Amino acid sequence: MKNLKITLLSIFAASLFTACSTDDSVATEDLPVAEKSFNSQTFRSLKEAKLLLRSIKQDGGVPFNVFNPALRFTSEQNVFLPSVLGIDYRIDRSVVPAGPTARFPMFQGWETLPDGNRRKLYYVITEASNKKMAKKLGVIFAPRMAEAIGSGGEQNAYWTRRGRLVFEGSVDFSPKRSLVAGGQDGLLFGFPPAEANPGAIADAKWSSYVVLPSGVVINAQPVANSTGIHDRIPHPDGNGPEQEDDLNNPNLAIDQASVVMQLLDGWQDGKPYYFHIVTDTSDPGPATIELGVFAPRLAELPTFGLFPGGSMLPFSPTANGRTTDTDGFGVQGLNTASLSNRQVQDPTNTFPIDPSDERYAPMWDAHITEFTIPEADRPILRSFDQINELLTDGTLIPFRGNANPNPLANSLSDLLTATGAIINCPVITQPNASVIGTQIGLPRNR
Repeated sequence: MKNLKITLLSIFAASLFTACSTDDSVATEDLPVAEKSFNSQTFRSLKEAKLLLRSIKQDGGVPFNVFNPALRFTSEQNVFLPSVLGIDYRIDRSVVPAGPTARFPMFQGWETLPDGNRRKLYYVITEASNKKMAKKLGVIFAPRMAEAIGSGGEQNAYWTRRGRLVFEGSVDFSPKRSLVAGGQDGLLFGFPPAEANPGAIADAKWSSYVVLPSGVVINAQPVANSTGIHDRIPHPDGNGPEQEDDLNNPNLAIDQASVVMQLLDGWQDGKPYYFHIVTDTSDPGPATIELGVFAPRLAELPTFGLFPGGSMLPFSPTANGRTTDTDGFGVQGLNTASLSNRQVQDPTNTFPIDPSDERYAPMWDAHITEFTIPEADRPILRSFDQINELLTDGTLIPFRGNANPNPLANSLSDLLTATGAIINCPVITQPNASVIGTQIGLPRNR
């Protein structure tokens, strides 16, 4: 009898992810608008924001309230995403194996499978291209995302009659991530990897740049479905690849409409603790190295190597950074990440601006550098100004694997070229050093 109960409960749990019921049938028409004279994008987007916030409440979570937010952040905490439910700023992995994490509101919707059937999808939203919608949802205002419309790098979504989004594409979280570091090639070691197999793969229709019926673009990033969970959701024991697709992971709380995700560090304008998440990328290499979803459709986004044109921003990883912390400023590089165990060491890349600048966009166009000097002499790359200086004197060169032969041709650099790889890296917070080691709000599910 006990085994029978367990079997029935398992079937019930699995059914939560399967095709929707007749009560949630698709409404192909757009959202109703009370008065045609108010049929503007902003008016419609606010109605869409209301549907999203209502769904959080229906799913057992606490919807963001712009007039009375659950958390109020200080300037020292410098949090860019007001709707975040909690942040753990502890970075000592001997104490917290997963490192810094943040807890996000999590939405339920439907993804469309290649055979036309639908499957329940759980996702987070971090940016919106409409200012009032962004404020209502407590996410980052990123107007440049709207440049993705019509590029082929976006996907469309529509609403069900019960106010759930239906996406055109789908994601498979079942693959097992594996990475084999590359060998020695001059001053390169470890990167590029000899073999890279991402832990999640999206179909040809999936993009996290999602165009709503209102015309607003949101950054809706998948974190779980019946095939498994995102690799950036930390495991209860801090590691353990055998658990990577465990739907019972307490950091995925369907009944609380929230999810805990691991933060990655970075440098920006000479400052560390540029904490962000990586959700999906256009290339299997960075998807594997940074534990993201391989989503090839992102490669169609406009435009490589341009700033502030297009719908993305340039950032700069280095191919062969420092693998030993010699001065207390850490290690850095795609090589370091490739040589380390999963969820132990991230590349710690260099970024040009933060989300307080309206030129910001969450999709980043990778411009990889390569050191020409021995490892012992390599500095930590902390800003684009420093990168430009080192490119000028030859300490750095554009990585030999960069696919785009043309330099950026903008104010950030006239010497650096693009790889053609796009990484979805929403920036969550960049705190002062005094905040490191603390916790804010409720960084864990109850």
